[in-house]
Amino acid sequence: MLKLRRKKTQAAPVLEDMVSKQRRYESLVRALNTEIYRYAYWLSGNPTVAEDLVQETFLRAWKALDSLKDDRAAKAWLITILRRENARRFERKQFDLTDIDDHQLADKHSLSNEQAVDNALLRKHIATLAQEYREPLVLQVLHGFNGDEIAEIMGLNRNTVMTRLFRARNQLRDRLENKPQSWELNNG
Repeated sequence: MLKLRRKKTQAAPVLEDMVSKQRRYESLVRALNTEIYRYAYWLSGNPTVAEDLVQETFLRAWKALDSLKDDRAAKAWLITILRRENARRFERKQFDLTDIDDHQLADKHSLSNEQAVDNALLRKHIATLAQEYREPLVLQVLHGFNGDEIAEIMGLNRNTVMTRLFRARNQLRDRLENKPQSWELNNG
């Protein structure tokens, strides 16, 4: 009888830990699923591949959830996992990529036609940036990461990230400043 009681009391904390981990994981998925999907879609340009990447990311996150010590760092942690999953995708098999403009993400807010045109133009110009400039810019602008976080996610020196962000913004500004002139000529 004494042995049975010990097993029950030892099993209770294990069960509580599992329930606690499950709740933490579900909370993480609910809070960040949309942002992780958007980044996966941006990386892959394909909604099906993006869904697969998100699933693999959250599967790896579940397995390594105990290694996440600070919940405030969860977004950066998940994006790092996602980037590694995306790299693994190219190691395993080369997929056909589609242009991101072919599949627009549903936005929660309806935009005016003018804003939609501006957003499309901005996306188009961002897509023309070299990958080394485009990725840190997207991480900063769309996901709100600061230079230190981007450096950690990308495995780069902070100064390198800041230089790339500076160059990306300058290239984007130059392209946007030149575009309206030709647009006005076509419309006016």
